[in-house]
Amino acid sequence: MRKLNTITEIQLLNCAYTHILGLWCKKLDQLEEHKKADLPTDAIEYWLNKYRKQLDEKKGCTQRVLFPEQITLSLGISSKISVEFLDDFYEGVEFACKEAGVDLVGGDTSASVTGLVINITAIGRAKKSEITYRSGAKEHDLICLTRNLGAPYMGLRLLERERRVLEGIDNPQPQFEGYEYLLQRYLKPRARYDMVTSLRKEGIVPTSMIDITDGLASEVLQICKASKCGARIYLERMPLAKQTTALAEEMNIDPVIAALNGGEDYELLFTVPLADYDKVSKLKDIRLIGHITKPELGCMLVTRDGGEMELKAQGWQALTEA
Repeated sequence: MRKLNTITEIQLLNCAYTHILGLWCKKLDQLEEHKKADLPTDAIEYWLNKYRKQLDEKKGCTQRVLFPEQITLSLGISSKISVEFLDDFYEGVEFACKEAGVDLVGGDTSASVTGLVINITAIGRAKKSEITYRSGAKEHDLICLTRNLGAPYMGLRLLERERRVLEGIDNPQPQFEGYEYLLQRYLKPRARYDMVTSLRKEGIVPTSMIDITDGLASEVLQICKASKCGARIYLERMPLAKQTTALAEEMNIDPVIAALNGGEDYELLFTVPLADYDKVSKLKDIRLIGHITKPELGCMLVTRDGGEMELKAQGWQALTEA
């Protein structure tokens, strides 16, 4: 996790949090070492880190079309970490549990030599017939996506830009106006329980599903690998929020790159049989972006002029990067 290193950066993030919701949360990856958690600057990052950490676990349940009911929390804590810090940490835990309607039912605490280690297990239930994995996609299935992509990535780029511009300035006044949605999507993501409920109400059982953590390209490739199939994703159907395209244009960034490889969208990517087209088309917040093909056809992005480009995962590769 990137640490806060300057007073300007601390003030900037504080402004951002206050600007959107008055809530603090920052990225915390699973089983992560934090070596300076005793510093006040790091306490700012950690006030709602449990919200984000629990989201990483709860979305694992969501992508299988089941609801988390309980979590267990295990901590490795070094002597550098203060009791006050842990109080703030657990305040975030309580907030996240209440918001998601889950119970913290147990865990463990042990000593850590280097810093803070966090491990969470989420427990949920569902009927066997309703559980969806990544491996069930079939040829001609429709590829569906909830909401839009690229907003969290552009929210991060906005914060990074303002940090650079305001470095060393007393009482910085970052320019966030007009981009509140991007900040909210990055700082306080939400698991899409509402979409799981909508699918159930319509009697739609996805053939495969995954959450978008590492970018659309990476997740499409994972479904195709698990399902032994190919895919066609249509560029003209790529859902992008107005603020995403506006900031991308302002910063000279291709918004499609943000959607394909930005990551941390926490939206759901899933496939449904072609026979469910009418049902899924009428659901709010769901976009049809492509279809499943034979494996020998590969995974391609179809451009507006009908050309094809191979999909490549350029986001975080958890199993290959140190």
